[in-house]
Amino acid sequence: MSTREPGWSTEQVDTINAVLQRSTEKYGERKFLDFLGETYSFADLNRTACRLANGLRALGVSKGQTVVTILDNSADAVCIWFAINKLGAISVPVNTALKGEFLRHQVSDADSVLVIAESDYAERVASIASKLPKLETLVYRGAVPDLVFDKQLLSWTSLLSDDSSEPGVDVQPGDLAMLIYTGGTTGPSKGCMISHNYACSLARQMLVITNRQEDTITWSPLPLFHFNAVATTVLSNMMVGAQVALYTRFSVSNFWPEIERTGANDVQLLASMMPMLAGAPENDSMKRCFGQLKAVWGAPFPVPVQQQWKERFGVTHTICGGFGLSECSLPTILPFGTPMRPNSSGKRNTEYFDVRIVDDNDVELPPNTPGEIIVRPRKPHVMFEGYWKRPEDTLKVMRNMWFHTGDIGMFDEDDYFYFLDRKKDYLRRRGENISSFEVESAFLQHQAVDEVAAHAVLSDLGEDELKVTITLKPDAVLNEVDLCHWAADQMPYYAVPRYIEFRSALPKSPLGRVYKFQLRDEGVTAGTWDREKAGFKLQKR
Repeated sequence: MSTREPGWSTEQVDTINAVLQRSTEKYGERKFLDFLGETYSFADLNRTACRLANGLRALGVSKGQTVVTILDNSADAVCIWFAINKLGAISVPVNTALKGEFLRHQVSDADSVLVIAESDYAERVASIASKLPKLETLVYRGAVPDLVFDKQLLSWTSLLSDDSSEPGVDVQPGDLAMLIYTGGTTGPSKGCMISHNYACSLARQMLVITNRQEDTITWSPLPLFHFNAVATTVLSNMMVGAQVALYTRFSVSNFWPEIERTGANDVQLLASMMPMLAGAPENDSMKRCFGQLKAVWGAPFPVPVQQQWKERFGVTHTICGGFGLSECSLPTILPFGTPMRPNSSGKRNTEYFDVRIVDDNDVELPPNTPGEIIVRPRKPHVMFEGYWKRPEDTLKVMRNMWFHTGDIGMFDEDDYFYFLDRKKDYLRRRGENISSFEVESAFLQHQAVDEVAAHAVLSDLGEDELKVTITLKPDAVLNEVDLCHWAADQMPYYAVPRYIEFRSALPKSPLGRVYKFQLRDEGVTAGTWDREKAGFKLQKR
């Protein structure tokens, strides 16, 4: 593949700021971003990011300082990400579904004195402000929120400085650009420290997978608080002068009208979205767009679903590009045009990583033998820099100087990779990492709950569904519906379990450790309540 990005060689390290500067110089007023018809050229985006950066600097934001954002998808959300990076500050994009203790933990852990949020999310921040002693300023986007906040409260427009000059901060490839919080099983969610070069290297790896060019228009509803969206859509397309069309949130009914409106020829989705769209009722936009999409990317992307997309929608390339984690981007990758094998997830990404399959003693295993996936970098700053403020946790996963993913997989004799299972009680639902520890901690706050175990149950969409198995305190009375209503008020929607089961006791080891593997293997039992079958509706806010 030829090098298409101006002024870039495969050997150099890079920064997000340099990518924006080079693209602005080369593409200028060429259209880059479309959000619901609001458009920005490369130059527009850079000017707005400079104005926001200078506005943030006037508030005291400086290099190395964290800035928490709780924002829906919008052009503003893209601009503020670049603005934070221009100052050498650290962007901390928080999932917009967080509330209560889930939200308090991440804002507090990030040590941020400044939070920027949509108006309704600002109200959530204000409600826990007494538990955030470091918070000094809350900026709201949208209507004036109905809240009580005894510190500095500012509107989004107050961030827009009249000064559109470059801030001129010296930012190096190894400097931190982001904290991405990832779910855990034995403790609260941890902030993965993402360097500028890590973000850029992931963006370039995406170009190897997708072969995006200047005439590419990528449409995506993925939330911008995910590393995936900002790196593999926004930053990746910026590198080659391609366009980006972002949408508020995934909708089956609005998908084809958006593809038609934007002229998108490339789509980036989550695994659960692919079968939903493949089986959706036909509409006029779908008919008119037959053959318009050249490539659809997502992982996992089962072969039968890929075939549906090709036959029903006339898609040329259905791409399952590799296996990835927040800590080490894409240890396996399927370069554009490389034949795929059924159920595989790319091949060893030898340019960026050394990837091996090992047993419990870290001894490498032969092909076609399942074991834990371990990774180490071949280039500087292409993996996470560790867990924010958690050196002990970082050392735990870096045993023998290798990053231990905790996942089970294998390579075949031709180096194709197959993901098999999660080694630990790790949960991922509809693209969201879920901390079983945080789910359990939340349920233990209910006055009737004595013990709880949160664990995964395989769904018919190929990802995890969340189940909680609960014992109640003596003489306590509680039903599943009431508990689910309580959970919806206390927790982000994606962490509200689909399945609830009450038991008299949890299965435990002689030392009192809950046997989650047994609960996971039992799955949905005769005594399990199913939120979806019960018709319980969640509000995704």
